[in-house]
Amino acid sequence: MSKVFFSVTISLDGFIAPESRPGDEGQKRWFAQWGELQKYALRQRFLREKLKFGEGGETGEDNRILERVFARTGVSIMGKRMFDAGEHAWPEEAPFETPVFVVTKTVRDPWERKGGTTFYFVNDGIESALAQARAVVGGRDIRIAGGGHTILTYLNAGLIDEFSIAVSPVFLGTGTRLFERVDEKKVGIEIESVVASPLVTHLAYKVRKL
Repeated sequence: MSKVFFSVTISLDGFIAPESRPGDEGQKRWFAQWGELQKYALRQRFLREKLKFGEGGETGEDNRILERVFARTGVSIMGKRMFDAGEHAWPEEAPFETPVFVVTKTVRDPWERKGGTTFYFVNDGIESALAQARAVVGGRDIRIAGGGHTILTYLNAGLIDEFSIAVSPVFLGTGTRLFERVDEKKVGIEIESVVASPLVTHLAYKVRKL
């Protein structure tokens, strides 16, 4: 049976995204902090190719981990805020190449992009999105892509099987915390693996239902 997982980069002080700030200067600061958080990933050949950033890039263990996450993903699920941000930022060939189910209150027809990505808009909750994902995933796994609220909602609902975190050696100070409202009475975790690279530390966990 397909597993449900998430895979994110997190700062040393627990944030998966910088704090949004209004205005041009606020946006510049956001992108600068996001670039520092994701520096390791943006240096990898696999991601550079997916995001059309040009040739080159590193091909070591960090790159292989990104490749494995992509290879196991048959369907992605995300929240409206992540989709709204990405709709204008992703290249024309959106970097998923799978069906993507967007949990939202917005009613909208499916949005097909080049390269095999089609976004479907789900208006009746996270469990409906997961059921629709299971119906089309085939033999691969289901990734909860983000953002933080959507990941936490699935985790607290007991719908996540495992997850991985790349701990980046930066402090953001403020932003989106991933585990701030986790229900510790419902979610238990077990360490599956630890992989250290010169750029980040990769932590993988299995979720244990309590």
